[in-house]
Amino acid sequence: MGSFKSFEELACWKESRILRNYVKDEIIPQLPNSEKFGLISQIRRSSRSIGNNIAEGFGRFNYQENIQFCRMARGSLNETLDHVIIALDENYIAEEKLNNFRELHNKTLKILNGYIKYLKDAKLKEGLHQ
Repeated sequence: MGSFKSFEELACWKESRILRNYVKDEIIPQLPNSEKFGLISQIRRSSRSIGNNIAEGFGRFNYQENIQFCRMARGSLNETLDHVIIALDENYIAEEKLNNFRELHNKTLKILNGYIKYLKDAKLKEGLHQ
């Protein structure tokens, strides 16, 4: 699928890694220990799921399955945003942390949507050549 040899070359995966590390380094340390099995667990899982789904979709070698995994990644991206909003609402983080996260979210979403469009176009093109 395309000229990429590994999911690690994908801009959307690279950006999801930056976002995941921001959550790990800047958001989770602000959360109280009482949230260890609640919000911390959920935000860690959803932020990891973004890149996990991009990687799994890449490994499927099928446009439609890859698109579906990218849609799941997009869902996890939005779920992570909701968790960060909850952290703000619970007064665990400052508004600045949410705003910084939102910038990463929006950039990742834009790149991921572009990759989904690329996959859809490639699927159509392949269908025309069969």
